[in-house]
Amino acid sequence: MSEHISLSGTVPQSANGKRLDQAVAEMFPDYSRSRLKTWITDGQVRIDGEVVDRPREKVLAGMDIEIDGVLVEVKRFEAQPIELDIVYEDDDIMVINKPAGLVVHPGAGTPDGTLLNALLHHFPAIDQVPRAGIVHRLDKDTTGLMVVAKTIPAQTHLVAAMQNREITREYEAVCNGPMTAGGTVEEAIGRHPTKRTHMAVVALGKPAVTHYRVVERFRAHTHLRLRLETGRTHQIRVHMAHIRHPLVGDFTYGGRPRPPQKAGEPLLEMLRGFRRQALHAARLSLHHPITGEWLSWDAPTPADMVELLAVLRADRKEFPID
Repeated sequence: MSEHISLSGTVPQSANGKRLDQAVAEMFPDYSRSRLKTWITDGQVRIDGEVVDRPREKVLAGMDIEIDGVLVEVKRFEAQPIELDIVYEDDDIMVINKPAGLVVHPGAGTPDGTLLNALLHHFPAIDQVPRAGIVHRLDKDTTGLMVVAKTIPAQTHLVAAMQNREITREYEAVCNGPMTAGGTVEEAIGRHPTKRTHMAVVALGKPAVTHYRVVERFRAHTHLRLRLETGRTHQIRVHMAHIRHPLVGDFTYGGRPRPPQKAGEPLLEMLRGFRRQALHAARLSLHHPITGEWLSWDAPTPADMVELLAVLRADRKEFPID
């Protein structure tokens, strides 16, 4: 099923000199940037009567823009009564504290039972927003804060803010190996050349920047606080493995148990039994997409990471470090 959409308008002074895709996003906020860009590249947008299929084409105030687009009905996902830990909600956005084990979006091998299905149940009108308002993701076994848009204008602004690095995301993690100081990893990330489900540091990947600082040191592990400048798939996990400090529990990227010498049974059991990457999205800060107000939220460290840190502290107490 498809629906024809006819839109028209005059480029306002506020969009003078901007790219076509930026101008139409401002003029027609009820449609997502990706949909508008597709209409442009498909030749369904005219400027002063002439078809323009280049999103980067500059426009001037006073130009007339017409869109004769086709709105293709997307696959409808089922609403499911899955419990959500909602940290904040208003008419435009929701902030969710995602638990470990919850997949964000349906895909191969996970057709339902996801955060998207839960969002559709909690707020049915969100099915009118592309991807049910999801603007960024967390891995299945990563816990913590995510922002979700409840309207298309809110989603448009949040996606732009994410692309412009205007949303601050801070994480807690426990990695293998003792670290003495923080730093920055600035290495491009792309699909692994042979393991197609893995990401890797590759020369032709997308730019990726991760900042980290030491919170607490243990005999053979380090508690970190990290901040993302970019949002590549598996970014923290890949960057920490690249500098030879993979996250505890991250068996995909080399985080197998690495106990210190003479480790007691409690620590050995904890490391063997920690079956997810020790990674938690602890703080999320952003300008509200509609009001512009600066907002910030914190999610407490999840119980399994609290227990992991407690066992590591007990080991350090028994075997003090310098």
